[in-house]
Amino acid sequence: MSETVTKTDLLSMNVAELEEFCRSIGEPKFRAGQIFKWMHAGVGFDGMSNISKALREKLNETAVLLYPEIAEKYVSAQDGTVKYLWELSDGQNIESVFMRYHHGNTICISTQAGCRMGCAFCASTLGGKVRDLTPSEMLGQVIAAQRDMGERISGIVLMGIGEPLDNYDSVMKFLRLVGDEAGLNIGYRHISLSTCGLVDGIDRLAEEGMPVTLSISLHAPTDALRSEIMPINKKWNIAELLSASVRYFEKTGRRISFEYTLIAGKNDTAEGAAQLVQTMKKYVGRKMPIHINLIPVNPIKERDFASSDMGNVRRFAAILEKNGMTATVRRTLGPDINASCGQLRNRENQIQKHILT
Repeated sequence: MSETVTKTDLLSMNVAELEEFCRSIGEPKFRAGQIFKWMHAGVGFDGMSNISKALREKLNETAVLLYPEIAEKYVSAQDGTVKYLWELSDGQNIESVFMRYHHGNTICISTQAGCRMGCAFCASTLGGKVRDLTPSEMLGQVIAAQRDMGERISGIVLMGIGEPLDNYDSVMKFLRLVGDEAGLNIGYRHISLSTCGLVDGIDRLAEEGMPVTLSISLHAPTDALRSEIMPINKKWNIAELLSASVRYFEKTGRRISFEYTLIAGKNDTAEGAAQLVQTMKKYVGRKMPIHINLIPVNPIKERDFASSDMGNVRRFAAILEKNGMTATVRRTLGPDINASCGQLRNRENQIQKHILT
């Protein structure tokens, strides 16, 4: 356990940083490119066959590759979706979901161990935030899943455990690493980043020159209701959030997806749909295309929230469409393995607490 602290985390390094590392251990810088390719393929030091045994031994002594270990794995019999519970080097657990689409394979990854945003309907936030993930721990989820499945992953969604913009610098480093042509080479246009509404992070992201797709968790048509279910709204309200969304679109030209989780009797009524139309018209209007992604809530035992029935979902969508917005209903993947994030980690944490007490 202590060696992960004292040894160098190579998987968080880009090629330039690896070149400097190689220089520091007395190796020529061209070794950096070789090491980079191997470790992005999920190969440990001992398997790097085109470098010398002496260098492999030196790497084992001075560095570490922090790939996550599979703690649990569930495969949906219905659609082949795979849910991973990973164990990190310090014993923390995180989750990823591997999903198959007609255009290729996508993985939803975690960016933090736990979450401090406190959204009332989300299992990921129940235990609070323990720590941020390193770039290598995010990258490792993609590499390990790709190696385990034996299939290329061509898309990434940062929508698992944690708030990506609350771990801003490490997430940006991860995005640059995963897009490196010498590594996984996953294009930014195939990456979606989801935020609950950190306005300062949205504005920073707009300046990065990364054409990722931004997904914004809206989930309510009014400040009163949004503040009730999403504490972040008390810091940045809907007007501030939607203004930042417009700025992001104007800067990047990238369409934003507004996520809207439908909770029975709370935000899924016809009145709620009409309020959402008015809110979007007031703050967004014709400044950019409006796409609302409707998501029936995934009930968790710790919260008394029930999912909308499909009749209400369709009625809600029809009201939005009638008013010139694009409304889609998120396809449910892996329903037989409960593929939404946070619940496996929360269950494992409860088990560990029970063991310790």
